[in-house]
Amino acid sequence: MTRFAILLGGDLTATPRLKGQIRGARVIAADSGMMHASTLGVVPELWVGDFDSAGSELTMQYRDVPRETFPAEKDATDGAIAVEEAIRRGASQIMLLGGLGGQTDHTAGLLGQSVAIARRGVACMLTSGTEEAWPLIGGRMVVDLPPETRLSIIPFTDLLGLDLEGVKWPLSKRDVPVGSTLTLSNVALGPVAIRLVEGHGVAIAYPPQHIDG
Repeated sequence: MTRFAILLGGDLTATPRLKGQIRGARVIAADSGMMHASTLGVVPELWVGDFDSAGSELTMQYRDVPRETFPAEKDATDGAIAVEEAIRRGASQIMLLGGLGGQTDHTAGLLGQSVAIARRGVACMLTSGTEEAWPLIGGRMVVDLPPETRLSIIPFTDLLGLDLEGVKWPLSKRDVPVGSTLTLSNVALGPVAIRLVEGHGVAIAYPPQHIDG
């Protein structure tokens, strides 16, 4: 499995769990996402973007990192460009760091992008360190969560045949329409198994911060 961590410009808290999740991953920075590299103790193999928000200090500090520069007026975000480069380099799993919190339009766009990534057969997650999200498409996945993690399933389309195991309130073959609040604020008892027959959505989790790893 080839894992890539994409550094985005959103909020990021370098928790022990986050550092464990990216251990051994290859790293690409998207524009100002490079600001997280030092905190995480990583040096990206590539830095992409229009560099309109990277800052001169970052440019000097990481002057030896290969860069690909794109015009400010383009039809894709710097993060999307970084994702495409990771996939071109053989990514089988992509972690979007700094992909949650901040501007609602960017967060919503990234959640939708994660679904598109998953539909291409590439596993994906988003994290701010304190909040995590995974795209849901038809099939089964297991999310490794500490006990007492708050977990919500947000449908982007009607969800058909949803199974939820390893939680305080499990579900079996449940249909969840768009706009339903049925799957908000569940509680993980440990690793959670999610199975979906049809539909698209996201699982969002808030791991307890006293848990290391």
